[in-house]
Amino acid sequence: MNSHESVVSCRGLVKTFSEGPAEVCVLTGVDFDVARGERLAIVGASGVGKSTLLHLLGGLDQPTAGTVRIAGHDMGAADEHERAIIRNRSLGFIYQFHHLLAEFSALENVAMPLMIRGDRAEDASRRAAQLLDRVGLGQRLHHKPGELSGGERQRAAVARALINEPACVLGDEPTGNLDETNAEQIHGLMLELNQEMQTSIVLVTHDMKLAARMDRVLEMTGGSLRPLD
Repeated sequence: MNSHESVVSCRGLVKTFSEGPAEVCVLTGVDFDVARGERLAIVGASGVGKSTLLHLLGGLDQPTAGTVRIAGHDMGAADEHERAIIRNRSLGFIYQFHHLLAEFSALENVAMPLMIRGDRAEDASRRAAQLLDRVGLGQRLHHKPGELSGGERQRAAVARALINEPACVLGDEPTGNLDETNAEQIHGLMLELNQEMQTSIVLVTHDMKLAARMDRVLEMTGGSLRPLD
């Protein structure tokens, strides 16, 4: 990929849903780019399509019209297997709920994307242990999610999202379930790792304090994005 090429690029993105006989147009033509290492916040009222947009960026849903390119790959031209490979190698995901697998330890959860990629188990475990230590969980490697606090679970989720050193991390209200102190710590950690790894961040949030710490803020309104006034 050319160093000047956008990590995320959307053109003419449209998404409609059928509700009985009616067609509801959630996205009416979204155009934007995200540069390598850029931190972008997307804000807007509930129900305007912010999470829908993230699902399209992650290849978890397909647009009605328009294109999504991730690290130079056209998600619409890829089949499901190819999209899964792009997700594994080029994207990280952080959600409001941590989505860690309850039966696995923090170390196993974080190592899993590397294992899926085909890395050797010992290499994946070593890398996961290093990153968990980096996010302050070096003493909690073998604890399962149920044995971790909410803040610790979200730290593990951040480590899992970054383990493959993705081109971009997509976050959907990643601190929405945390108290203010834990939320601030997770915000700081994400931005610190973003700078270290030059991983781009596209973050959907209602937290305007967090949005203000990003490089750019776009507001979703009327099915499209515009710079926040």
